[in-house]
Amino acid sequence: MTKDLDIIIIGAGPIGIACALECKKHNWNYAVIEKGALTNSLFNYPLNMTFFSTSEKLEIDDIPFISNNPKPTRNEALEYYRRVATSNQLNIKLYEEVGTINKVQNHFEVVTSKSHYNAKKVIIATGFYDIPNLLNVPGEDLPKVFHYYKEAHPFTLQNIAVVGASNSSVDAALEIYRKGGNVTMIVRGKSIGERVKYWVRPDILNRIEEGSIKAYFNSEITKIEAHQITVETPDGNIILPNDFVIALTGYQPNFEFLAKAGIAFSKDERHIPTYNDKTMESNVMGLYLAGVICGGMETHKWFIENSRIHAKMIAEHIASTIE
Repeated sequence: MTKDLDIIIIGAGPIGIACALECKKHNWNYAVIEKGALTNSLFNYPLNMTFFSTSEKLEIDDIPFISNNPKPTRNEALEYYRRVATSNQLNIKLYEEVGTINKVQNHFEVVTSKSHYNAKKVIIATGFYDIPNLLNVPGEDLPKVFHYYKEAHPFTLQNIAVVGASNSSVDAALEIYRKGGNVTMIVRGKSIGERVKYWVRPDILNRIEEGSIKAYFNSEITKIEAHQITVETPDGNIILPNDFVIALTGYQPNFEFLAKAGIAFSKDERHIPTYNDKTMESNVMGLYLAGVICGGMETHKWFIENSRIHAKMIAEHIASTIE
């Protein structure tokens, strides 16, 4: 059976939840469709992660976010967004994946893994955490290679290569080192990233300087094998003993999904989707973009704290067209 709605929101992360709150205020018939758990990306963050942002900057719709410390943890964020969704009785459908979005005259046909929908408007707020940027080297498909990091315990007493120099890479390297892993960082650039959390960056620099964590800069893994890796360094290729590779080299939006929906992109390496920065409406009339996907490959451009305004911008524009 096909279900008729005013609005379909794809993605139940913080920005998708913010969009649902706006729909509820306007009494629109809406549904949020999410292929995984509620706030699926946050759920897949490392267990002990602390946000860079303060709790008030992660709030949506002026609903207070109370945390034990100024910078909340992953678990506190999960609790906050879960309570926002449940206490407001938002219509969220989890573990339901959207397959296609087709514009048919003045409405959209949305087909999911569980149902069919017709909607006047569609909002895509799917983030960018589902598709990792690959190393594209031999051996990357081995089971010892991970593109996501959850916790340090499995890597105790093991030789670990952490690829990257961002917040996620530094957090993983430090935690694994402190849980007894032998950590080597492989960094394409010349130094640890400048965006690394200011209270963490001195820690990793000191551990590298004292030799507790080995780091190869201006270097790349060129081959991964069962018990070793080959690394290209400024001084030539070296072979390091290795049990696991944690390649935290960033992620990207599902461009194929957006393209199939009719979204156009910039003609450069940034691959920024086309949208009106006043209304967040894409080049497909009635199809809106919200949150971090608006940055394309510039995944450090949009965060929860500066994209939560997208929900109100979209609602204001929709209200002028369907009410």
